[in-house]
Amino acid sequence: MQQNNATKPKLADNADQAMEQLASIIASYSEITERMQSSHQKLQGEVKLLREELRHKNEMLQRKSRLAALGEMAAGVAHEIRNPLGGVQLYASLLEKELVGNEASLQWVRKIIKGVRGLDLIVNDMLTFTQDSFCDKTEVNFTALLTEVLDYARPQIRSKNTRIDITDVASNLVVNVDLNMMTRILLNLILNAVDAAGDSGNVVIKAGPHKAKDYKVFVSVSDDGCGIKPEALKKIFNPFFTTKDSGTGLGLAIVHRLIECHNGLISAINNNSGGATFTILLP
Repeated sequence: MQQNNATKPKLADNADQAMEQLASIIASYSEITERMQSSHQKLQGEVKLLREELRHKNEMLQRKSRLAALGEMAAGVAHEIRNPLGGVQLYASLLEKELVGNEASLQWVRKIIKGVRGLDLIVNDMLTFTQDSFCDKTEVNFTALLTEVLDYARPQIRSKNTRIDITDVASNLVVNVDLNMMTRILLNLILNAVDAAGDSGNVVIKAGPHKAKDYKVFVSVSDDGCGIKPEALKKIFNPFFTTKDSGTGLGLAIVHRLIECHNGLISAINNNSGGATFTILLP
């Protein structure tokens, strides 16, 4: 009997040890399973991001291919138009001199000259859009650049009585850009915003550091107008697409091309409170 009683505690101890080992194995298994599940979820997230990035890159590649073909055609058309257009402009100017004093006839000739100048602007836009762009980048204080651009836009701003808000522009922000290109980009976006905001409208310009992997600076131009129709948002940067009654439809396409030259991004969205915002990201 004493021998049997002695073995019982040993059996109990062995059973407890076995249970502890089993619990330890189960805990380790659970921990490994959780780690694997976490790793799996992380990998799924990374795969999703990579797929989205690949889709975006493919869209950009397709767009560049389409624009390259369109650019070749537009360049050919522009050169073919420019030669006879120059002749019309020359003869119209000569005719204007001949008709000095004949106001009735001069009125019609000046309309011809105005129409020719409009066509010449279209040809220039087409050539600007199609030509290869080289960025001569330099470090520029963004506030100084913006002040100069706003001076260029002052006549349109005053005629519309537009309020310009630049309080959220970082005062010491330095950007590495092609000065002429960025001037054209900002002027185009600001004038579009002034036009979209309408009489006594508001335009808000923001700029500052951007915390992203590939981009260091953001610039946004917002208006409180009617916004962009949803079906137009996807086409807004396409060449020859315009929602206005006049214009070439090349302004935003040229802006997009110049931003690409900087290895940057530009996007457009409608604001919840009304109007639209164009945002530029620069490396």
